[in-house]
Amino acid sequence: MLPRQAASISRVHNVTPRASLLRKRLAPSLNAPLRTWYSNGSRATASRRLQLAGSAALPPHAHAHTYPTRAHAATIRGLSTKALPAPKSRILRYAYRTAATLGTFVAVGGGLVVAFFLYDASTYNDDPIAADVPVSELALNPRRGGPKNLPIADHFVDDDDCADNKEVKHKPKLVILGTGWGSVALLKQLNPKDYHVTVISPSNTFLFTPMLPSATVGTLELRSLVEPVRKIVRRVHGHFLKAKAEDVEFSEKLVECSALDAQGKEQRFYVPYDKLVVGVGSVTNPHGVHGLEYCHFLKDISDARIIRNSVIKNLETACLPTTSDEERRRLLSFVICGGGPTGVEFAAELFDMLNEDLCNLFPRLLRNEISVHVIQSRSHILNTYDEALSQYAEQRFAHDSIDIQTNSRVKEVKEDRIMFSQKDEESGKIVTKEIPMGFCLWSTGVAQTDFCKRLAAKLDGQNNKHALETDTHLRLSGSPLGDVYAIGDCATVQNNVSDHIVNFLRTTAWEKGKDPEKLHLTYNDWRGIAKRVKQRFPQAANHLRRLDKLFEQYDIDKSGTLDFGELRELLHQIDSKLTSLPATAQRANQQGQYLGRKFNKIAQAAPGMALNDVDYGDIDDAVYKAFEYHHLGSLAYVGNAAIFDYNGYGLSGGLLAVYLWRGVYFAQSVSFRTRALLAMDWTKRALFGRDLMNF
Repeated sequence: MLPRQAASISRVHNVTPRASLLRKRLAPSLNAPLRTWYSNGSRATASRRLQLAGSAALPPHAHAHTYPTRAHAATIRGLSTKALPAPKSRILRYAYRTAATLGTFVAVGGGLVVAFFLYDASTYNDDPIAADVPVSELALNPRRGGPKNLPIADHFVDDDDCADNKEVKHKPKLVILGTGWGSVALLKQLNPKDYHVTVISPSNTFLFTPMLPSATVGTLELRSLVEPVRKIVRRVHGHFLKAKAEDVEFSEKLVECSALDAQGKEQRFYVPYDKLVVGVGSVTNPHGVHGLEYCHFLKDISDARIIRNSVIKNLETACLPTTSDEERRRLLSFVICGGGPTGVEFAAELFDMLNEDLCNLFPRLLRNEISVHVIQSRSHILNTYDEALSQYAEQRFAHDSIDIQTNSRVKEVKEDRIMFSQKDEESGKIVTKEIPMGFCLWSTGVAQTDFCKRLAAKLDGQNNKHALETDTHLRLSGSPLGDVYAIGDCATVQNNVSDHIVNFLRTTAWEKGKDPEKLHLTYNDWRGIAKRVKQRFPQAANHLRRLDKLFEQYDIDKSGTLDFGELRELLHQIDSKLTSLPATAQRANQQGQYLGRKFNKIAQAAPGMALNDVDYGDIDDAVYKAFEYHHLGSLAYVGNAAIFDYNGYGLSGGLLAVYLWRGVYFAQSVSFRTRALLAMDWTKRALFGRDLMNF
């Protein structure tokens, strides 16, 4: 039988007062039985009974809202002789949490540091790795042949370095000339074991050209923009030769190359190929102007280093006590010839450096006497962009006191000044002006290299003076079908739809048993021909959207059919609307990716073609579609601001746009290494400024 006090507790179960009143009544009634049970040595039993009594005393709906209750606190105080600790203050709890968070960061950071040093220690190797390596005799002593009886590099010294190299040495020989955007995109797209790849270039690095203006003023370091080509070639188990392509023997499938030996003498040799990709880029267009020896160019990493040293040299010379005021103003006059993306971005980067870092290290007088000029032959800078964006760039330059001379053409460059003609907008007269200059950047378009000129002279159908012409499968026009391709700045895709009119009509003429020139096409016939035009010339698809309207417009005699002359006129109009693809890194990258995917398809189809003894015909067209360029937009940096142009839609802004501009190029970097270096350079500029020193 329960003691009296406990019995009273059990009766409470039938009562359902509010939880607050229940807790007040429950606490004093529990103290007496606790003392009784505890003194009788039944501590554990009493504790269990007390828990049951406390839970029974509370109504079901009060359990979730009243736990822990004062009754439970009283129970604990009854079971323990120690008083409950006082609750911690809010400040103390915040201090504990802050200490725990900082401790976690310190522990994680310390763990990462330890892990890095452990990894770093594992990268050192004290044991010699030299071992016997099998090398082909023909790799050490190449056979001679070809029109000039030169050594022919059929084999390389690293053909037998590993099992993967041995596996690909008997594959079709793919030779790639150049290490630009197109070539690197092709290498990254190729399946590793489909071809025996050889890359030939006088430069053993890939250069991230869109950020090159930033390297001229120290915003980015030069090494942050380059990636070793051998690291990229290694993925496809290929070979790299640091040499210069001089000529191509199309009939014998040989590339003539030149390189300097250990004594500095030029040595020439041949490299055989089954497929050849020409991606040698372009050179700056001089436009017939005299005095370009006094100008700087911005095409590769060595140009950026020379420009950086020249700018710093002018600043240092301007500080000398022997420099006159007139000479100082001339030294601090920077002229950019060309208002395209390269010239505009260099002008913006140069102004940012002079405005943000110059006064911290050089006399303030220099900042007052510096002038930056942009000479542009068109009516606006960035004339290929949307007009609103071009005007925004001009407004930014006007705000930054950068002088823009539009409708101007350079006549001559002298050692200390530049002469140019300009059309007066009011009178329409041509006037000649001159600007004293201590530095001049020439950035006025591109032209063919000497190597490309030699190739064009050998081939029929090469009529373009600025680039090698290719078909829509990027095959070099006039070369053996399917052997030689050209991509990047050195090439342009022919848009000659009307020249292929007979080919488009051949199927229809055969079905109707008529001569192509005597056909009369119905609307259904026209739809079939338009489909073939789109397949052969994907860029023409935008101009073949409303076939019914085109059919009605060019059916001049209203006969309900199109004759040969009417169809030819229609295709001529499409030709006139097609424009050349831009000579940009974006286009070269897409062309390289396209060729990589197509070569993979050709390699997959090769066993079947060999089994059926098929080695002729338009294999490219049979296994893959024609190249189609997709414009992804244009970007430009205009001095702590950036602009974006995408198919007529524009975006311009300040620092937010700059961060977006950086993010796009950061994502386009070729490797994690270059991304890490770019991030460190931007951080270093923000913390310490640019490095204003020459080396």
